[in-house]
Amino acid sequence: MKRTAFVVLLITISSVMVFAQPARVVAPPSTMLNTPGVAHTHLFVYIPEGGANPAIPNGETPASVACIYGVVPPTNGCPKNGNVLPTGGAKAIAVVDYGNYSALQSDFNAYNTQWGLPQQTLNIICYPGPTCPNNAGTGWDLETALDVEIAHAIAPNAQIYVAEFTNDPLDDQAEQKIATLLATTYGAGEVSNSWTYNGGEAWCAPPNNCELSYDSVFTQPGIVYFAAAGDAGAQVNYPCVSPNVACAGGTHVNRDANGNFLGTEACWSGSGGGISQYEPLPGYQGLVATNLRRGIPDIAAVADPATGVAVYNTPYCHGWCVVGGTSVASPLLAAYVNNAGNFRNNTVLQLTDQYKWYGATLTSYATYYRDVTTGSNGHQAVKGWDQCTGLGTPIKPSGF
Repeated sequence: MKRTAFVVLLITISSVMVFAQPARVVAPPSTMLNTPGVAHTHLFVYIPEGGANPAIPNGETPASVACIYGVVPPTNGCPKNGNVLPTGGAKAIAVVDYGNYSALQSDFNAYNTQWGLPQQTLNIICYPGPTCPNNAGTGWDLETALDVEIAHAIAPNAQIYVAEFTNDPLDDQAEQKIATLLATTYGAGEVSNSWTYNGGEAWCAPPNNCELSYDSVFTQPGIVYFAAAGDAGAQVNYPCVSPNVACAGGTHVNRDANGNFLGTEACWSGSGGGISQYEPLPGYQGLVATNLRRGIPDIAAVADPATGVAVYNTPYCHGWCVVGGTSVASPLLAAYVNNAGNFRNNTVLQLTDQYKWYGATLTSYATYYRDVTTGSNGHQAVKGWDQCTGLGTPIKPSGF
């Protein structure tokens, strides 16, 4: 299959520094890429009313996210200024991103210092190597910062790897080789992909169903794969739609006027989701009405930029910024499963165990999932599984 070479759109965006503006959302160049068959990010920067202040961290924090999803003992209202942090995690988590920026380790150190997280030296590998293109200021640098920071926040004892690709994550073997490395070195782990190919399921050169030939990429024994559902609403994207990948949808976190978490979430309008044209119905979705085709997402987490997470990144944000998109949900959920400590041999087994609660009693389902029943991405969120938030959001790691 011939695929368009990866191109970085060189656009300078300084809007994160604009003041006295109404609240708005900015998409970096890496998210605005629209060339079919080219990998792009699923992240947005939220600019509050009055403008951003890169010197002050806003958005959801490691403590508040951990509280919302039950990674730590509950604190009333899950405040953003909370200080109860996760302490779990093991083996390794890899994130797959385009290019390299030299400030990654120092930005990561600053993030950890701010929240009192343990410092860690990142393992960064370029494929095919030896060096990857500079991605500073394109949005891919922000993507990488987000990925490593949120993964470390939820599973601080897991070693974080960054698999950089030069042109394409699959053609460059970044996806395949980092999975093999994790399996060989640690025996198990998770790989997160906060990117999809542009064009929905039309991303693959004719015939369009050639995506099926790539599903085998995501089958390294010992590895559970995650991917972002997308940011264009009711759309099916690859690799998230592969039955060998856990697909991460997005939500809006509901807080009251005083900032207290209300214990509920809503479907984020941008969350990808839908029914595949080509992928057959996997066994783990047997109780889900998807017209005998793979449905996405499987599970969801915070993604609305308006309720996004605090990220530290100097090339694009010049410090702190609030980031949303399903690019948040994918590494968050990969780290969530890592923190749970149940390292399964592949994604199918992981999803089989996650979906089993859907077929169990209502009490069992409600024990491990927060069912999201409000909001729409073009598909209405409803009771049970839906094409915006999947099974819902996780609330008890022991079920994963």
